[in-house]
Amino acid sequence: MDATSILWRPQLWVPWLTTARGAGVEAGWAARRVAGISVELAGWGLRQLTGRLGPAVSWLPPGPVEEPEAESGMPVLLVRGLADRASVFTLLRRGLRGCGAGPVTAVGYSVLTPDIRVAARALGDEVERLRARSGGQPVCVIGYSLGGLIARYYVQRLGGDAYVPLVITLGTPHGGTATALLAPPHPLLRQLRPGSELLAELVEPAAGCRTRFVAFYSDLDEAVIPAGRARIDHPDLQARNVLVHGVGHLTLPIHKPVSDEIRAVLTETQEVTPAA
Repeated sequence: MDATSILWRPQLWVPWLTTARGAGVEAGWAARRVAGISVELAGWGLRQLTGRLGPAVSWLPPGPVEEPEAESGMPVLLVRGLADRASVFTLLRRGLRGCGAGPVTAVGYSVLTPDIRVAARALGDEVERLRARSGGQPVCVIGYSLGGLIARYYVQRLGGDAYVPLVITLGTPHGGTATALLAPPHPLLRQLRPGSELLAELVEPAAGCRTRFVAFYSDLDEAVIPAGRARIDHPDLQARNVLVHGVGHLTLPIHKPVSDEIRAVLTETQEVTPAA
């Protein structure tokens, strides 16, 4: 198990100032996104009520939400968090331009998705479609928050390691999070509770898993509590955990030092992964 860290400003790191600055940036992003989260969860609650009063609404499978950018390297899939939209990856996509990886495609899943396992199987379908369009190339997956858990389940439990040499996770509650105990009773959020049946599956032996993992986690993450639960500590997995100082959960996917490190990891992976 490897571990590194990224500072907010490596050349001048004052702990209390770094934390205060990170908290301020986080608060700004939270104010912009809280309305979207409320609408998504309110919509889920309305659907639940509709299901009780009449026909239930079926889960809608995920699909590309943006046209992939024209690149000729190893394809990259971006998987968002529960209440996020594709725009959460806008700055990250910009930071990956010209690194040789691509096309970069963002995929989503419905807030009505009943189970991370279902979303993971749908992610596998997206990987297959992207491989078919790229001549059978292996695919790298970057998952933010819940999206990282979907990606991990796919490669660790559903055989996706045969097609995905690299999974990068950002603020993903690999060990669950205490915040899920206080969250609305959404089926996906229940699976994020420490000790859930799904998380217990990911603790099981995974000998032979070929995928390499890089997990970014923050010491200021207000969504993953305690913060160390965003690490991957599994004896059978090739995992590197990267601690990002002074950056909150909402800021991780837009933080330039993080995107720079992701860019370097993608470049390295392309160099060591055989082409189709």
